[in-house]
Amino acid sequence: MRKGSVKEVLAKLKYDPREDERDYYIIIEHRGAYGDVKKIPVELIELGHGYFFVGDAQIPYHRIRRVVKKDGKVIWETRKDRRGESD
Repeated sequence: MRKGSVKEVLAKLKYDPREDERDYYIIIEHRGAYGDVKKIPVELIELGHGYFFVGDAQIPYHRIRRVVKKDGKVIWETRKDRRGESD
């Protein structure tokens, strides 16, 4: 499941013609949101160095907890989540 950094995974989903970014979303740590997490479609994010952008919001990559396909398959998650320390 976890191969490479989250930025590499997102770049593949966004730029590889074999993938459709509309089929994926990310789960980010977002204090104050229900369950302290927020779901964002990959098609809405722009990749940067150290951060990604959703509209005008700049969010660090370390806030991403999971990358999930719409069918529910987790394709990337933080090591912390895999150990069961979160969620």
